[in-house]
Amino acid sequence: MADSVTLCLFDVDGTLTTPRQKVTTEMADFLHNLRKKVKVGVVGGSDFDKIKEQLGEDVVEKFDYVFAENGLVAYRDGTFLCKQSIHAHLGEDLLQELINYCLSYIAKLKLPKKRGTFIEFRNGMLNVSPIGRNCTQEERIEFNELDEKEHFRETFVAELQKQFVGKGLTFSIGGQISFDVFPIGWDKTYCLDILDKDGFSKIYFFGDKTLQGGNDYEIYTDPRTIGYSVTSPSDTMRLCKELFFQ
Repeated sequence: MADSVTLCLFDVDGTLTTPRQKVTTEMADFLHNLRKKVKVGVVGGSDFDKIKEQLGEDVVEKFDYVFAENGLVAYRDGTFLCKQSIHAHLGEDLLQELINYCLSYIAKLKLPKKRGTFIEFRNGMLNVSPIGRNCTQEERIEFNELDEKEHFRETFVAELQKQFVGKGLTFSIGGQISFDVFPIGWDKTYCLDILDKDGFSKIYFFGDKTLQGGNDYEIYTDPRTIGYSVTSPSDTMRLCKELFFQ
C-alpha cells in the first residue's frame, strides 16, 4: 500500500530520461515499483505532448500527477485539472516585443549550426533555442558542449533580463539547447500551489538543473520540498533506492 502522504516529484530531462529521449524500461519498471510505496509525479518544462513522447502515451495513468509546462497544464489521477495561458496573462504587445527581440538576437548570433523553430509558443511559456529545436540529437549534443564553454544561453538570458527589467518575466535555463521565458511565479513552484491543497506531509523533489538560473532551482530550494540534485537517471534511481527501498 503506497504512502498517501508522501510524494516523489521528478523533473523529466536529465532526471528520469536523458534529454529529449524516451524513458528506459529499467526506469519505467523502477517508477512502477516506487509508486507502490509513495505517490509519484512528474513536473517538466516541456509541453504535454513532449512529456508523452518521453514517458509514454499513458503517462497520466502511470503517474499520480503530471505537470507539464511547470504545472500550467496539470493532471491528477488521470484527470485533467487546469491550464493557464501566457498570452492572456502578458498580452499581445509584450509578447510580440519579446518574440521580436529574441528573433533579432538569434539572427545576429554566429553558431556552427542553426536549424529551425527558434521560438516555441507554449501555453505557459516561450521556449527559446539559439540553435533551433529541429536540430538532430548529434547537433543538440554539439551545441550543448559548446554552450558549456561559450555560455550562449547564459549571455542571451542576461541581455533579456536587462532589456525586459520590470516586465514581470522570468528567464530559466533548462535542458541542452534552450531556455524558458514565463511570468514571475510560473516556474516549477507553480505546481506546488496545486499540491498544497492535497495535504502531503512530505514532497521530495529530484532534478538536475538545481543551480541558480536552472529551471529546477526554485522548486529545489522551496521550503515545501525536500530537494535532491541528481546528475543522471541512474543517479536518480540510486538516490531513491537509498531513500525508499532500504
